[in-house]
Amino acid sequence: MERDLHQSMSLQQLEDRLTNIDACLQMLAQPSMRSGVGAIGYRSRTSPVPDQTVEVTIRFETEEQIDQIVLVPAIWRNKTFGFRADGFPVAFHVLVGTGDDESGHVVAQYDADDQLLPRIAPVVIDIEPQKASWIRLVATELSPRAWDGLYSLQFAELLVFSRSENIAMNQHVEATSSDEWAQGPRKQQYLVDGFMPYLMNGFGGEQSTAFVSKVSNDEDIEAPVLSVDLGWDFELERIHFHATDFSDTIPASAPESFAVPGRIIVEGALQSDFSDAVVLIDYSSKSELDTGPIVMQRFPKRECRYVRLTSFNLDTRDAENETTRVIGFAEIELFSDGVNVARHRPFEANFHIFGFARGIESLTDGNNIYGQILPIKQWLRELSQRHEFETERPLIVAELNGRYNQQSNIIRRLLWLVAVLALGTLAVIMIGRVRRRHAIDNTREQIAADVHDELGANLHALSLLADIAHANRASPEKLADLLQRIRDLSRRSGAAARYCSNLLESNGLFENLVHDMRRTSERMMADLHHEITITGEEHLESLSHRNRIDLFLFYKECLANILQHSNATQASTQLVAERNNVRLTVTDNGRGLADTIGSRVPKSLNRRARFLGAQVAAEDLDNQGTRITLQLRPRGISHWYPHKKST
Repeated sequence: MERDLHQSMSLQQLEDRLTNIDACLQMLAQPSMRSGVGAIGYRSRTSPVPDQTVEVTIRFETEEQIDQIVLVPAIWRNKTFGFRADGFPVAFHVLVGTGDDESGHVVAQYDADDQLLPRIAPVVIDIEPQKASWIRLVATELSPRAWDGLYSLQFAELLVFSRSENIAMNQHVEATSSDEWAQGPRKQQYLVDGFMPYLMNGFGGEQSTAFVSKVSNDEDIEAPVLSVDLGWDFELERIHFHATDFSDTIPASAPESFAVPGRIIVEGALQSDFSDAVVLIDYSSKSELDTGPIVMQRFPKRECRYVRLTSFNLDTRDAENETTRVIGFAEIELFSDGVNVARHRPFEANFHIFGFARGIESLTDGNNIYGQILPIKQWLRELSQRHEFETERPLIVAELNGRYNQQSNIIRRLLWLVAVLALGTLAVIMIGRVRRRHAIDNTREQIAADVHDELGANLHALSLLADIAHANRASPEKLADLLQRIRDLSRRSGAAARYCSNLLESNGLFENLVHDMRRTSERMMADLHHEITITGEEHLESLSHRNRIDLFLFYKECLANILQHSNATQASTQLVAERNNVRLTVTDNGRGLADTIGSRVPKSLNRRARFLGAQVAAEDLDNQGTRITLQLRPRGISHWYPHKKST
């Protein structure tokens, strides 16, 4: 579910969430584990299958208003993954009821989809504030315990809060299954003894060493007394003894219960001389299973100002051939309505403090060797929140890494695309330059060909007409006609010259291909016997302007070659136009190609055919002469479309 939630978040939201989690983790309590020997908690009898129902019920002395339930797992040291919850249920629900309602109602329900495991942190269950005489946890799917794989239900502690008070402490416990023996570390009553597998390692505050002092054997003091003036009358309801955190080394240099008395009688009074003292608690520790890092004891509310702790069965240490009594605590807290009213109130001792250089003022400074001492409810919630954040953080990091990898891939692809585009752009520029250069060369070549084919033929014709006019200068009628023809040819040559300057905008030239071919042949072949045959004129009209120009100039070049090189007396032209094919055949009876050119097709004709995209062939005839054949097929006809004459 969280993975789907993270996938729906934006990159900025993920980064903000990760920053917020990291900031919160720095301010939350750390889950530091206990060492030494102590009560572990509750464990049910084993089952070979997980689908085994186990019920645990806690009954309160009176009906209470409750708002939170906390489940503290039993901890196992896994050889691969470190600390892990052992025997924590996979699926369970919690019922709450009053004295006359044994069925109760469900206030919380969890299964495998909630992914509570793996964990070492407590599970905090917030519920609607409600009256309750009992709560019942019903486990319906068990998890395997670590050392043999059999299924069982295990908890280190079960707490039920009414605001800041754990009202489940030392209350009656019932279980449908319990694996315990008389001196064992697991009993169903250990579920509510207040001892948890954690050391309080809170954020903030300052490190403070525990108060420890020797009690001299020379002093006539059977029971050392520590007393405090709270400065005001308070209704006290609970006391916490924090055991001396004498050593933070591994292994520890002293046991967990070092300097803690075996029996403590706590009295409260309104008078400073304790003349009206009443006993609040009488705490006894018969074995190491009866103590822990924090000894929490509740008692009926009692109005007090002065509190006195009388210690018996002091811890002893052998040193320099004598047994020395020691007493010490890291902190003593006295609570009224959930507030530690003893904080910063100085304790007094009826014995001489010496031996460890640890002042009595540290009893109420609110700190331990790790830092600030937190309220139990807040401490457990912070441990639970840390677990939630530490579980969520890798999911966010994985999602962010996936997003970053996607971005990297996109950026890498964009860089490749930019490189390809740059190379492509460079290639286009180079190709463009080459093509422009090629186009310039083609244009030059075409202009040169057009000048050769059009103006060259016209100039040759002008030369012939001038010779004829010179020969007929005595005949005014013939001379006038020749001069008119010279003038017309000169005007046409001027138009052709302008065409060579602008190949594609020669308006008026070659609009009627058939007419221009007939007129040109009559003019140029006037002294030869020439026949011209044209069929399919309607298809010629469909040729593009460019094709008509090139076809006409090819034909004109053929006539010029006959006049200049063949010494022919006869010539014929046949032009056949079909829908997708044009064939032009020019024949003469001259001396042929081999003797004059040394090549089958003249270069000028080859060049003009290339412009047309046509095939040209030349052959000598058996009875003397030459035949030139131009074949313009569909692929060479680049612009077959209906042609509209310009108006």
